[in-house]
Amino acid sequence: MKSYWMLVLHSHLPFVKHPEYDYFLEEHWLYEAITECYAPMLLNFEKLKSEGKDFRLTISMTPPLCEMLSDDFLMDRYLKYLDRTLTLCKKEMKRTANDFEFNRLAEFYYERIKRIKNYVFEELNGNILHGYRKFLDLGNIEIITCGATHGFLPFISVNDRAVNAQIKVAVESHKKHFGQYPEGIWLPECAYYEGLDKILQKNGIRYFFVDTHGIIFSKPRPVYGVYAPVYTSEGVAAFGRDVASSRQVWSSKEGYPGDYNYRDFYRDVGYDLDFDYIKDYIVPDGTRVFTGLKYYKITGNTEHKLPYNPEAAFNKTIDHARHFLHERIKFAEEVSKYMDRPPLIVSPYDAELFGHWWFEGPDFIYNLFKEMSYSDDIVPITPMKYLNEFETNQVVRLNPSSWGDKGYFEVWLNGTNDWIYRHIVNIGNFMTDAAEKFKDSNDERVIRCLNQMARELLLAQSSDWAFLMTTGTAIEYATRRTKEHIHNFMRLYNMLAKMDLDYEFLSSLEFKNSIFSDMDLRKFYI
Repeated sequence: MKSYWMLVLHSHLPFVKHPEYDYFLEEHWLYEAITECYAPMLLNFEKLKSEGKDFRLTISMTPPLCEMLSDDFLMDRYLKYLDRTLTLCKKEMKRTANDFEFNRLAEFYYERIKRIKNYVFEELNGNILHGYRKFLDLGNIEIITCGATHGFLPFISVNDRAVNAQIKVAVESHKKHFGQYPEGIWLPECAYYEGLDKILQKNGIRYFFVDTHGIIFSKPRPVYGVYAPVYTSEGVAAFGRDVASSRQVWSSKEGYPGDYNYRDFYRDVGYDLDFDYIKDYIVPDGTRVFTGLKYYKITGNTEHKLPYNPEAAFNKTIDHARHFLHERIKFAEEVSKYMDRPPLIVSPYDAELFGHWWFEGPDFIYNLFKEMSYSDDIVPITPMKYLNEFETNQVVRLNPSSWGDKGYFEVWLNGTNDWIYRHIVNIGNFMTDAAEKFKDSNDERVIRCLNQMARELLLAQSSDWAFLMTTGTAIEYATRRTKEHIHNFMRLYNMLAKMDLDYEFLSSLEFKNSIFSDMDLRKFYI
């Protein structure tokens, strides 16, 4: 019996845009993701197509990411980022002229960055979403949405309208960027709570993903475990994560990215080289950062790293792709003994793992699809293709869950971040009241103010801020962003209540926090 494999890549970054500064470090999250993950992945899709290899996968593109990727201001800054990196590459080629191994790596990075720049700004006209649309239209990928700003839905569920706004805005944003409404959604942090399926169904969503225990602990117990989707009482399908295929990539002990041939993430010339030499390519205040030029492979648990070899690393991705495929086929053969339909193995990952954290990740996926094209035992599939083939599925009551540490909600509610929810719930209630009050207003000033209030609320709800507080990464920035959006909302709310609008303040927010700039957001809260 053949089996199916479903690759799901969750592509997300929080909305970061700071035009008030000439240089802002956190904007580099976007530039690094494009350079190391999104563009290399699309280029490998192009290569698969040119070689006549078929492939199928599902990619979530969150609204904040789509808004940033189509923002002219940010993409202009990205172009400057690439040009600065190319200048550094040329400088490195001169510095390493007498060192064969490092010199060829400097040249490797120069050619790579130049190819990415040409692809994004020449072939895709400066908008990488064009690349995703191409493979969507060709039928190779299913693109799904997420919460409007990746809000942690269980913690705003005290107000159904706030949850509905996160979903409805996301659906409309997806239509704007991809020309069609999404049929699936990646729930922010895979966080499900009972009753959420009603809101999903109301907004035309036909399927979503949950972690393993979300299905395993459902009632009644699922007949096929996570190796077939289940339906909720609202008729929305839920697909569950396969633990083994996730561990194969994520595990620090068993995962492929730890292989000693792969590039070491932490050794970067931004930290290794003399300050006077590298100062023009790090933060203007002198703070050292990653430049993307990394010359060493993992080597092992040692400070004495060996030079990175791109050819050896690529060949290792072939080995790992073959191993991954072999393990999936072997596992599916075992599971199929207990099923009367082909087993489905769902492998969801953060997209940014492939390329950013695991530099060779896009090549692993390229080689995996290439190897899979030679096999009749396992076939790549996307959710709607599966549901169209297998329309009848078990109806269960799903277990509340997330894919965070320990499987539930603790990552987003603990002593580091619990202070935010009282404010988020309050301004959510204020927003629905104001939207109802002014729903028939034709006053342009009122509409602009309400729209910006909604943007500030949505941005405050982003689960990224609570996550960063928990992990201890960028705590100061995450705290400042949360407080800033709450403050902006309350200032706008009080201005509206008094009908005393500060247009300079409003205009500055409309430019800086410009997410969903072309929507009338009032209708999403009533």
